[in-house]
Amino acid sequence: MMDWDLVYYIEQMPPVHLGEFEQIVLLAVLRLGEKAYGVPIRAEIENRAARKVTVGALYATLDRLEAKGLVHSWFADATPQRGGRSKRYFKLLPAGVEALSGSKAVFDRMWEGLHV
Repeated sequence: MMDWDLVYYIEQMPPVHLGEFEQIVLLAVLRLGEKAYGVPIRAEIENRAARKVTVGALYATLDRLEAKGLVHSWFADATPQRGGRSKRYFKLLPAGVEALSGSKAVFDRMWEGLHV
């Protein structure tokens, strides 16, 4: 494959469709920035979306988003405050920003002209 073929292929890739909870998780990660790990992500969702989130549902979604190439995760050094466990941090990748923008654009178009 030549470079131009690769560019064409990337530009022709279909948009990533996000479920509601995936969007909420991505928005929480984006909002938290460098502080995005499990506990604050969960708190952000519970506070802003007013919905309970189980740890299992959150991490299953984060794993799925990472498999889709929308977020990247890494483990920080272990700390004594956490009993020697390390935190798993998350960062939104450019593809995640693009997926969120695409989802917002779809909803904006669907809401256009409607008044409820």
